[in-house]
Amino acid sequence: MIRNMKNWIEEILASKNRQVLPIMTYPGLLYTGKKISDLVTNGEEHYKCIKALSDHYPTAASVVVMDLSLEAQAFGCNIIVSDDDVPTIKERLISEPSKIAGIKVPKVGAGRTGEYLKAGKLASENIKNKPVLAGMIGPYSLAGRLYDMTEMMMVVLTDPDAAHDLLTKCCSFLKEYSLAFKNAGCNGIVIAEPAAGLLSKEMCDEFSSKYVRQIVEYVQDETFMVILHNCGNTVELVSTMVSTNAFGFHFGNAVNMMDILPQVPSDRLVCGNIDPARVIKAETAENVKKIVMELLNKTHQYKNYVLSSGCDVPPRTPKENIDAFFEALVEYNLSLN
Repeated sequence: MIRNMKNWIEEILASKNRQVLPIMTYPGLLYTGKKISDLVTNGEEHYKCIKALSDHYPTAASVVVMDLSLEAQAFGCNIIVSDDDVPTIKERLISEPSKIAGIKVPKVGAGRTGEYLKAGKLASENIKNKPVLAGMIGPYSLAGRLYDMTEMMMVVLTDPDAAHDLLTKCCSFLKEYSLAFKNAGCNGIVIAEPAAGLLSKEMCDEFSSKYVRQIVEYVQDETFMVILHNCGNTVELVSTMVSTNAFGFHFGNAVNMMDILPQVPSDRLVCGNIDPARVIKAETAENVKKIVMELLNKTHQYKNYVLSSGCDVPPRTPKENIDAFFEALVEYNLSLN
C-alpha cells in the first residue's frame, strides 16, 4: 500500500502521544505456533508472524524480521537453520583479499531473499492501517560476514582498495534488494549495520556511511523511507550516520539515548533502545514496565523519539513481557492527557 512516509513522520512528530516501533517479528511465532525454521524459510509463514503482531500490538509500523545471515547466504555462504535458534553463518566465503575479485553479485531472489520479499509483499497487501518496513543488512556488516568481522577490520587498515571492492559489490546487491522491497509495496526498510559500530568516525564514514548513503539515494523518497540501525557504541558516530540522509535512525542498548537525541535533527525519527535480551526477554514483566517507563520519562522532551527495542526481540520472549512493554507506553500516554 502506497503511503506518503514524510506525512507519516510529520504525524508522529505532531502527536501528543509517544509512538512505538520495536524490531519484533520472531515473537509472532507465539501466535502462529510455527518454528523459527518455518519463519526464515517460508514467506507466507513469515508474513503470518508479521500480521499476528500487527493485530495484537499498537505498533507504528510492522517490520520484517532482522536476519543477518540472509544476504550472506545469497552471496554463497553456508548457513545453519534450526527450529530453535536464529540462522547463523557456518563459514566465511572469503579467505584473503585476492578472492574478492571472484565474488559474483547475486541476483535478487537468490537464497532465501525471495521468501523475504514474499513476506514483505503479503504484509504490504494485507496490513492496511500502518506502514510495512522491510529489513536488510548494511554493506559493511555484510562484507564482514562474507570475510569475517576481525579479518574485515584488518583489511580496511591494510588493503583499503580491496575493502572498497568488496563493499561496492555488497552495496550493488543491497541497492537492488531494497528496490525490490519498494516494488513489492513496502513503505521503507531498516538497514542493520551493527558492525559499523566497531569503526572510528572517519572509518565509519569511509567504509559504511558512504555506501549506506548510496542506498538511501537509490530508494528513499516520499513513499519509501530508510531507517539506519546500528546497535554498537555509536555516540561518536551519530553525525556520520545522519550524513546518510536516512529519514530515521535506530540505536541499540549500548548507548544512552540522552547522548544520542541531541545530535539528531528534530525532523528525523530516533528509535531505541530497551535491551531486547536482558530486559524484554529476561526480566520480570514488572521490571520491563518500570525500565520502559523510565526511558519514556527521560526522553519526554524529544518529539522525534520513538520507543523501541535496542535490536531484534529474540524468539521465545515471554508474551507477558512484551505485553508489559506496551502497557508501559499506554500508561505513559494516559499520563500526558
